[in-house]
Amino acid sequence: MNGYLRRMTLASERHPVRALALFAGAVLVTAVVGSLFSVSAGSAYTALEQPSWAPPAWLFGPVWTTLYVMIAVSGWLAWRSGATRGELALFGGQLVLNAAWTPLFFGLGWFWVAFAEIVVLWLAIAALVVAFRRRNRAAALLLVPYLAWVSFAAALNLSIALLN
Repeated sequence: MNGYLRRMTLASERHPVRALALFAGAVLVTAVVGSLFSVSAGSAYTALEQPSWAPPAWLFGPVWTTLYVMIAVSGWLAWRSGATRGELALFGGQLVLNAAWTPLFFGLGWFWVAFAEIVVLWLAIAALVVAFRRRNRAAALLLVPYLAWVSFAAALNLSIALLN
């Protein structure tokens, strides 16, 4: 098995575009899972009691599209800089947490569970920024807008949970 992983790693090093495609694919799966549960999210979102500072529903799509591109490139840059298996597992774990939030919030309407989950997601992203910073400064910096947006989303989630 170890020889297989070594050959696979060497093949990826020779084909960095393929590795970038794998990171993009992992992020795309995350986005698709979220979108499956957000088909009616726009109308569900506007039907909720919201704080005065809540953004319009149309803003979420462009923001998340931009963030997902940055997340994929960040993972790829960290990988190219020798990210460890643990760091890559953390990258994958935060993608799973990211994908889980939308079904909790919109699919099930579990606002408090979604809030607890987004706090864990925030911690995972913060840990990933620190881990990637040791590998590649650009990889870490690409995650900062993601961390900021999830911070804002957590505050919005909490406000909606309190209001509804």
